[in-house]
Formats: sequence, C-alpha cells, structure tokens
Amino acid sequence: MALAVGVSAHTPRHWERAGLITPISRDPRGRRRYYPGDIAWVQFLLRLRQTGLPIAQMRRYADLRAQGDTTIKARIDMLVQHRETLHQQIARLRAHEKALDAKIDTYQQTLQQSRNPS
Repeated sequence: MALAVGVSAHTPRHWERAGLITPISRDPRGRRRYYPGDIAWVQFLLRLRQTGLPIAQMRRYADLRAQGDTTIKARIDMLVQHRETLHQQIARLRAHEKALDAKIDTYQQTLQQSRNPS
C-alpha cells in the first residue's frame, strides 16, 4: 500500500488507527491485504490531506462514507466547502507569487542598472 500510493508504511497504519481506513483484512501470515478499492480510498485521503483538510474533517468524511449513500449530500457539501477553501488559498498564493515576481523584477533592474551605468 505504502509503495502504491507513495507514503511511508506508517501512514496507512496510522490512518487505520485514526478511523480513516476500515480495518484491513489479513492474509494467513497476518499481512494486511489491500484491494484496489482500498488503494483508491487511501489515494483520495492522501489528496485531501495534501490539500490541507484537517484529520478531524477527514475522519468526519470517512464516517459519512461508511454510513452509505444516505450521506452523499453531506459529503458533497464537505467537498464543496473544501474546494472553496482551496480556491481562496490558490488566490492568496497567486497574489504572493505576483509580489515575489515584482520584487525579483526590481532586483533584476537594479542589477542591470549597476552593470550599465549611464
């Protein structure tokens, strides 16, 4: 699992203990047995985490998912809210990028002027 999704071996175990992943079945030797649906779910959780969704909200989402299709509206609402938060973060990052570009341009112009004095 860890190799399939690019995380440490600790992450899936931690998420299982945190209630984000349902207990995983084991083979006769006691090794966890992951199926494609498990991998897709962990990949989705990883995406949520990488986009800044707190573990508590991830747990809430996982709880809703475990309750079945009657919670689809609540899950949509959570994802829409998270998407809005992402849009706000992206706008802030773009503003920061623009400010950095302006500062870099200022420094480059200063260097250019010092190399080519009038």
